[in-house]
Amino acid sequence: MSSPSLKEGNSLASRDVRSLIHPYTNLSTHQDTGPLIIENGKGIYVYDDNGKEYIEGLAGLWCTSFGFGEKELIDAAYKQMQKLPYYHAFASKSTEPGIVLAEKLKEVAPADFSKVFFTNSGSEANDTVVKIIWYYNNSRGLPKKKKIISRQKAYHGVTVAAASLTGLPPLHNDFDLPIQNILHTSCPHYYRFGKDGESEEEFATRMATELEELILKEGPETIAAFIAEPVMGAGGVIVPPKGYFEKIQAVLKKYDVLLVADEVICGFGRTGNYWGTQTMGMKPDILSCAKALSSAYLPIAAVMISEEIFQGMVKQSEKHGAFAHGYTYSGHPVPAAVAIRTLELMEERNIMDHVKSIVPTFESRFKALEAHPLVGEVRVCGLVGAAELVADKATKRSFAPAHAVGPKGYLMMQEEGLISRAVAGDNLALCPPLIITEAEINEMFDRYERALDRLEVLVNQEGWRDA
Repeated sequence: MSSPSLKEGNSLASRDVRSLIHPYTNLSTHQDTGPLIIENGKGIYVYDDNGKEYIEGLAGLWCTSFGFGEKELIDAAYKQMQKLPYYHAFASKSTEPGIVLAEKLKEVAPADFSKVFFTNSGSEANDTVVKIIWYYNNSRGLPKKKKIISRQKAYHGVTVAAASLTGLPPLHNDFDLPIQNILHTSCPHYYRFGKDGESEEEFATRMATELEELILKEGPETIAAFIAEPVMGAGGVIVPPKGYFEKIQAVLKKYDVLLVADEVICGFGRTGNYWGTQTMGMKPDILSCAKALSSAYLPIAAVMISEEIFQGMVKQSEKHGAFAHGYTYSGHPVPAAVAIRTLELMEERNIMDHVKSIVPTFESRFKALEAHPLVGEVRVCGLVGAAELVADKATKRSFAPAHAVGPKGYLMMQEEGLISRAVAGDNLALCPPLIITEAEINEMFDRYERALDRLEVLVNQEGWRDA
């Protein structure tokens, strides 16, 4: 596609270029290349406006767990739209879907949570978490205990507080972030940050030690919480080393620091258990979730908190006359109805048993990629994984960022009929719908491998392995 035709024509692509701002997109090159327009979808497949088929290997954005066109979810939305298309939760108002969904979340939760607060996205959920933590510690008479520790390469969203928690420089650059009271500790990526001769267990111990050193440097009386994804998603699908969270939680308990589990990607079956916290042995005080909560059919997210934290909120609302936080669409009855049906389908169709039955194929196909000349490491947990591309397998040396090897690989996969995502540089991720079959997994990886082979040819032709 040429730039003049996009800027002057009347095609959908041209109208897109003239009208839309795209998130996570190079706004300059987009004016020349235009969009990939997805027109419809069925199961794990989506189709563009030319009819080309793609396997949606990232379930949209790590979220469409039931794939595309699930009639039960569509019907749930339609029925609720007919009955009550909208109502709010302000000033003690409520709806049946919001109440039922809160009850169901508490039933399936990985900890003894007392209350549920609804938002519209994971970013909003994590912004809400920050405010609740500050509100709670004010109720405890601890006005200095406000700092929240995240991790380098973490991803917690794009709103002001959530983007500050995120440990990826592009989300901070020229946005004047992070805000005050947000800190970052070491990233638990053993392949990249483990020292020579250091075992995984020793690395995990060092990560906990560095966290403790940060807490002591800042002053334990100032540290309110530590937030973590069970498996780090957009930072590169980083699976923590064995024993990591056990050691981290011992430090948090020692200094009265809350643990916040960001389950936005990992929740609802992604890691092979219902919750990523179960997979990683986490015991959170607060949990945020979104994405697969409604299989992404409609926007909805949630924050779950302990009774102790809720009582602190009650105390402050008595002091001020109200808990003065909320969104117009908090607990919107239509997304809530879809989320209820999503959780019901998880049980009715034994989705967790299905996931566990296909994980071995997914993991084995991913692990086989380690033999590829471009792949330095494969990281996989349940039905989420990534291959990290390197210029030198022996030294783990990365490609120069200017070569954009990961993004080029992503585009080659798209040409092969597979939508993946290049995350945190040259990491090519897969996170397919949970309904994917073993045969579809094999077809997905066949397309992935064809693209890698093509990328290897390009790398060799251009000499991009040269230091």
